[in-house]
Amino acid sequence: MKRLLAFALLLWLAGCAGLPPPAAVPAVAAVAEDSARYIVLAVDNPVEAISRRAGSSLGAYTVPPRYVVGSRAAAVVAELKRDYALNEAAAWPIDALGLHCIVVELQPGRSRDAALEALRRDTRVRLAQPLHEFELHGRTSGAEPQYNDPYASLQRGFVETGAAQAHRVSAGRGVRIAVVDSGIDAQHPDLRGRLATVKDYAPVQGEGVGVHATQVAGVIAAVGNNALGIVGIAPQAQLSLYRACWHGSDGIGRCNSLTLAKALAAVIQSDAQVVNLSLGGPSDPLLEQLLDVLLKQGRLVVAAVPPDGRRRGFPTAAEGVLAVKASGMPAGGERVLAAPGHDILTLRPGGGYDFASGASLAAAHVSGIVALLLAASPQLDAAQVLDLLRSGSRAAVGEPAQVSAIGALEALDAASARMAQLPPAAR
Repeated sequence: MKRLLAFALLLWLAGCAGLPPPAAVPAVAAVAEDSARYIVLAVDNPVEAISRRAGSSLGAYTVPPRYVVGSRAAAVVAELKRDYALNEAAAWPIDALGLHCIVVELQPGRSRDAALEALRRDTRVRLAQPLHEFELHGRTSGAEPQYNDPYASLQRGFVETGAAQAHRVSAGRGVRIAVVDSGIDAQHPDLRGRLATVKDYAPVQGEGVGVHATQVAGVIAAVGNNALGIVGIAPQAQLSLYRACWHGSDGIGRCNSLTLAKALAAVIQSDAQVVNLSLGGPSDPLLEQLLDVLLKQGRLVVAAVPPDGRRRGFPTAAEGVLAVKASGMPAGGERVLAAPGHDILTLRPGGGYDFASGASLAAAHVSGIVALLLAASPQLDAAQVLDLLRSGSRAAVGEPAQVSAIGALEALDAASARMAQLPPAAR
C-alpha cells in the first residue's frame, strides 16, 4: 500500500512539473514608477470552478467560486511572451471575468502603440490596453447639540447636509462600505471600531499612511459621541479599505490599472453594499468590466467627478454610478450630484484633524448618506437611491442635486407612506 501511494505521488509530481511555474510576486512598485512602459493583457482562463462549502457566501451577495490559473491560460501567456518578446511584471486571475491578466514590460525603444495594435489583432488575446494611471480627487487644504465631539460644529458638510437631524432616524448601522483608496491611519481614535478589514494592493512607496483615505474615511464614518474630534455622516457604518493608490514625492495620490483591478476584483468577492471611489482617470476597458460586475451585483457605487466637472472616463462615465462633484465646481448637469467639498474638517494621520477640499470629500458625504438610506431601507437599488437624493435635494431644474441627508430620509419616509396607501397588488 505504501509503495502504491508513493508511486501515485510521483505521478502527480511529474504531472505538475509539466505545468508552467506560477507567476512571480507582482513587482507593483516597479510598475508604478513608469506606467508608460507597460501593457495590460488578458486571456481566457477556462478553469472549472472549485465549489465552496454550502452556506459560505457572505451577506446578501453570492460570492463567486474560486478560480486558479489554468494550464491553457498559462500556455497562451507563455506563447505571447515568446512571440512578442514581452517581460512579465505581474499576473493574476480575475475570477469574476473568467480571465487571466498579466502586466508586461516592453523592450526599451519599442512603441507601445504598435505593440498594442499587434496584440489586439491576435485572436489569443481577449484584452490589450495601456496601463493607465488614475488620481485621487482631493487636496489638503452648527451641528446638533447631542454630539459631544468638540469639532462637530465646524464640520461644514455635516451641518449643511443635516446629518445630525438624519441620525434621529438612521446612523448607518450595519451598512458595509468598501473604500478603494490610499493607505489609512487605522489607529486613528476617531476610526476605532469602524474598520472591518484593510487590504493592500499598492506598492510600498511614498508615505506609509495615506492622508487621502484617512480624510475620506473620516467624512464617511468617524465615531460619534466619543468626546473626540468629529462625527461621520454614517458613524455606525462599517468600512473596509482596499489600498490601490499611493502618494508620490509630489504629494499627488496615484493608482493604476493593475492596482485598481486587483482591488475591484477583491470588492466583487466581498459583502460590501456601497463602494466609494474618490478617484478618476481615463476610460479603461478592464476596470470598466469589473465595475459593470459590481453594478450588476447591486452594489451602490459612488464616484468623484474630475475637477472640470465633466462626467467622463473611469469610473464616473458608467451608467448606474452615483457621480458626485463638490458644490461650486463647474456644473455637471442633472446626471451629477453635488455635495460639500470645500474646507471640510476631517481626519489627519497621526490622530489629528485638518481641513481638506475636493470632489473626493463630496463623494464621501454621498457614500455616508447612501449608508443612512440603506440602514433604513436595505432593499433600495441605485435608481431608487438616486431618486431619493434628488427628491430630498435643493436642486433647481437642470442643475446638479445638492444632496441632503435629512432631505433624502424625509423623501424615503414620504415614499414609504405613499407605498403603504397602495393596495397590496400594486406595491
